[in-house]
Amino acid sequence: MWAILGAALFTLIAVMTILAALGLPLGEFTMGGQHKVLPARFRFAAAGSFVIQLFAIIVILQGGGFISLWLSSGVTKGICIFFAAYLSLNTIMNLLSKSKKERYVMTLLSLVAAICFWITGLSI
Repeated sequence: MWAILGAALFTLIAVMTILAALGLPLGEFTMGGQHKVLPARFRFAAAGSFVIQLFAIIVILQGGGFISLWLSSGVTKGICIFFAAYLSLNTIMNLLSKSKKERYVMTLLSLVAAICFWITGLSI
């Protein structure tokens, strides 16, 4: 269940990230929230983040036993814990953001996703 919730939340975050990378006015939710529409250099970074987020979705689903891939359980556990730690730090950074949208929306999404990754990673 935690893996599904984590994957669903990360899918929502990934969709918002790719839409911001494509130039939609969602920049206030990401990358410090300083721009309504991300400038070109941030769009490239957002596109890179999107690819990493897709990988994280696959890993958490594998960690939860919902899909089978080439990664061993030890590697999957390590990657889940890495993303859990990253999301925990990201939660703190979102909480400190000057953007209200990033602070109120993304902090909660990041926190719950971090919890999902921690629970999934530690249960492998």
